[in-house]
Amino acid sequence: MSVAQKDYKKVTVKTLQDMKVNGEKISMLTAYDYTMARIVDGAGVDVILVGDSASNVMAGHLTTLPITLDQMIYHASSVVRGVSRALIVVDLPFGSYQSDPKEALRSAIRIMKESGAHSIKVEGGKEIKESIKRILNAGIPVMGHLGLTPQSIYKFGTFTVRAKEEEEAKKLISDALMLQKAGCFAVVLEKIPAKLAKKVAEKLTIPVIGIGAGNGVDGQVLVLHDMIGMTHEFNPRFLRRYLNLYDEMTTALSQYVTDVKSLDFPSEDEQY
Repeated sequence: MSVAQKDYKKVTVKTLQDMKVNGEKISMLTAYDYTMARIVDGAGVDVILVGDSASNVMAGHLTTLPITLDQMIYHASSVVRGVSRALIVVDLPFGSYQSDPKEALRSAIRIMKESGAHSIKVEGGKEIKESIKRILNAGIPVMGHLGLTPQSIYKFGTFTVRAKEEEEAKKLISDALMLQKAGCFAVVLEKIPAKLAKKVAEKLTIPVIGIGAGNGVDGQVLVLHDMIGMTHEFNPRFLRRYLNLYDEMTTALSQYVTDVKSLDFPSEDEQY
């Protein structure tokens, strides 16, 4: 059953809560630069995540671990300048919040002050509870992230589906409830069984955004470069490619090379 969509001129954390209450699904995509952010925002996407996945798609690293706080602030600042409607969430990068609540607060404050973003996102549950509380006490909105948490990939040793076993599923539910009680405005669930994700979404009063977590949650998020087909090596079950830009761009670029070498470009009409 479809739900009538309200025209939100500016998306805030309250907007997302209203959307959950009204049964309207939340759309969320990543962006890492001004040009892409303008396009994503103009298309009506509700939430833009400046993800630490920039480490992969923008810098070519195998994991999200190498990206720094300074680099995240650079990407976030670029996105902020291109957005007028969407809520902007920025990942705190690996090492900037896990071990020391005071460092977590300093990292979050730097992102908010230096980029102009609206909120931050952290990975983990009770292990980082004190860091989350410290950030929230400063008035900074926090989005949680459970399930497959890429910053912990070396602990997991694999990108396989998480929380398939009862013990891990119980911990995930407990962590999700803890994040809500602490004051997080939303939680991302990554690559967990759809039934479990639906159960979490029904238990929580805050929005639950899924990636590889089925359609029983309150919204969906994908990495922009994956869903428009700029990447082509990454093919998880949950990914739907809405474009195939890799092939289209390769064809266009090859044609440009041919036109330059054959003197077809620039033509008479393309000269002064």
